Amino acid sequence: MPETGKALSTGWRMALTVANAAADPAALDSLPDFLDAPVPGTVAGALERAGRFDRTAPQPLDHLDAWYTLDLSGEAPGEALLQFDGLATIAEVWWNGTLVLSSDSMFVRHSLPVTLTGNDRLALCFRALKPHLERRGPRARWRPQMITPQGLRLVRTTLLGRMPGWCPEVHAAGPWRPVRLTRPSPAVASEIRLSARLHENGKGQLEIGFTLSGAVAPVVECAGVAVEAIPNGAHSFSASLSIPDVEAWWPRSHGNPVLHDITLVVGGARQKLGRTGFRRIEIDRGADGRDFALHVNGVKIFCRGAVWTNADIVDLPGTRARYGPLLTLAAEANMNMLRIGGTMTYETPDFFALCDELGLLVWQDFQFANFDYPATDPAFLENVRAEVAQFLDATAASPSLAVLCGGSEIDQQAAMLGLPEAAWAGPLTLDILPALVAAHRPDVPYVENSPSGGAMPFSPDAGVTHYYGVGAYCRPLEDARRANVRFSAESLAFANVPEQATLDAHLPVPPVHDPRWKARVPRDRGASWDFEDVRDHYLTLLYGHEPARLRREDPARYLDLSRAVVGEVMEAIFAEWRREQSTCNGALVWTFQDLLPGAGWGIVDATGLPKSAWHALRRAFRPVQITLCDEGTNGLDIHVRNDGPEERRLMLELSCLRHGRQPVVSGRRDIALAPHSAETLPATALFGAFFDTTYAFRFGPPSHDVTVGRLIDTDGTVAAEAFHFPLGRAEAFFSASLTATLRQDTDGWLLDLSADRFAQSVAIEIDGFRPSDNWFHLAPGNVKSIRLLPSAGTSPETTPHGTIRGIGAEAVISI
Repeated sequence: MPETGKALSTGWRMALTVANAAADPAALDSLPDFLDAPVPGTVAGALERAGRFDRTAPQPLDHLDAWYTLDLSGEAPGEALLQFDGLATIAEVWWNGTLVLSSDSMFVRHSLPVTLTGNDRLALCFRALKPHLERRGPRARWRPQMITPQGLRLVRTTLLGRMPGWCPEVHAAGPWRPVRLTRPSPAVASEIRLSARLHENGKGQLEIGFTLSGAVAPVVECAGVAVEAIPNGAHSFSASLSIPDVEAWWPRSHGNPVLHDITLVVGGARQKLGRTGFRRIEIDRGADGRDFALHVNGVKIFCRGAVWTNADIVDLPGTRARYGPLLTLAAEANMNMLRIGGTMTYETPDFFALCDELGLLVWQDFQFANFDYPATDPAFLENVRAEVAQFLDATAASPSLAVLCGGSEIDQQAAMLGLPEAAWAGPLTLDILPALVAAHRPDVPYVENSPSGGAMPFSPDAGVTHYYGVGAYCRPLEDARRANVRFSAESLAFANVPEQATLDAHLPVPPVHDPRWKARVPRDRGASWDFEDVRDHYLTLLYGHEPARLRREDPARYLDLSRAVVGEVMEAIFAEWRREQSTCNGALVWTFQDLLPGAGWGIVDATGLPKSAWHALRRAFRPVQITLCDEGTNGLDIHVRNDGPEERRLMLELSCLRHGRQPVVSGRRDIALAPHSAETLPATALFGAFFDTTYAFRFGPPSHDVTVGRLIDTDGTVAAEAFHFPLGRAEAFFSASLTATLRQDTDGWLLDLSADRFAQSVAIEIDGFRPSDNWFHLAPGNVKSIRLLPSAGTSPETTPHGTIRGIGAEAVISI
């Protein structure tokens, strides 16, 4: 905030009562059971810190009132503003015993003028939500099954904790966003409004407005351009800056996410107003209107990443400290987009500031999902307009905000329940939300709903889809091409098994059939299967094992193959989608992080440790990439790609191995990949003659069992690798002998790995360290160097100790 002031984050006390037991703060004096409560925070978070709430077996909170009190004695008397950035959900603000504000939206911010006396008391009451959820509203045209209760469509609160089967039922209540006491300062600019754009000719345009008292000729500076602000009356100023050849902001996969400080200069004193990036974002629907591709600064972007859930299901945090480790993992995984779905919450400006810095595009659903919302109710619409306007204004400087969407699976829900097309959408997503976007963030494209655009809203061959053909619907891997996916805003959901260290620490129970294990496995409400069944389907498909027998006879191998298979499927699907000839322009995996430790959808577990799927996607998302695709009797196609802004000169190598180690044919050539380019060539172009690389013609017994492709940089390092299994992965397990050497350089510890023959899904477990790559294939004839990154609490000087194993390898080795 530009005003001087402080966060009211300490000294709060919280008490719970039955609904409406205390009409006002005076009734609290007789309550003995007050707890210390962090603010920002939640009722569940305060109870958990007091040992009275278990997130793994949450108790309902909707039937209780929660009172928060704060003694402000000692504050200097005078005029001030109380700022409430988020009150969940039916909230009352009491100032010195008087009710001064009521709120019925978790997503609306409030500013409250107060007069401080030096002996003041602030009280917040969060009334029981249950009675409000039981009220009847306008008749709904449909009732979604996945979210309960149905009354949630009438109340502006998060759907997290309300989806049995995939989300722990932790109810959000309390001052979940900061409370601040601010005192306006005439010497500091306030009410800052800005808009940054990039024109096709490379010129940046910055429009800014602000309020400033007593200033003469204030000057705004940005990117080397300075302009004197124009007075508009009543201490209001505006400035328009045209910046020729401004250095543009790019998603991290395609360039540098350049940000520029915006500075106000008044009488020689300098004040930072913020910072922004200049970019141009457009959606290309194709000549027939059925496509969906994102263009940034005129360049088509293959968007890849995941759907964000929350940094913590209990606390619902919104600080850089809590976002930072997770968003850094997204960047390290070569992601360039995260989606915040309509079943989650709005994240804070800190989230977007970090995405700005890291070069992560954000697809933001407004917080609507599945329901038929009462879009004609005046009170409901007043809250909607306030929440949307406030969110867009708070993130106005963020170039990372790339897509704004009317919500999640609203159209799909109606269509799947058999309603006609005229009933799928309504004024909320067709009129009200796009009008607000046009008024507050016209630089960001708007999408009516996710999914939408096809014959059915969820049809993958047009517009935006949620693709689960490979995944929940157990389609063969070839379906990823057959479906002609254009853009998948969510996809590839599996019950991803965490690393053993997480299981040992947080879920030390027999896998799969122990009820405590199964409680953490996501399922669609009412379905006869869960997402562990989906994973097991692909384990059988790729490795030929019967999962029930394998986990009974060799549970450790079952877990290792379970970790391996999700990575293999994800790499294979993205290899298909990133082909030069593919119809797909982007796909996001469901989901980024788990809400509890266990085999959840997240590619990062609830402790912040990457799973096997994260490592696989890190490889699949490389900006400089090689993939191998089996085209049957057309042979093996090699796809190479350079998403970056500079030309890359590389050596392309391809080798077919018999018994995982003997080359039977190989070839290499120098290639130069232009910026933002892709090429395809047949394997035979490297061999110079016919060779049955895919074993499609079957002239005699197979000559090889694995093909290895590499892109090698000019310094000899391997930029990317790809593998093809003509006989399937099950025929490419070998008793490989692994060798590991630990060494230290100026940046820390490295592990050099090699194998005498091909080793599948090599896994590294080092106490206190996270490997930079894991669950990877290791081909002979090359040393792979893995950076060992110290975990929080581990000294970088600590010598790593642990084990390395490969599925089918000769032995587990120790360092």
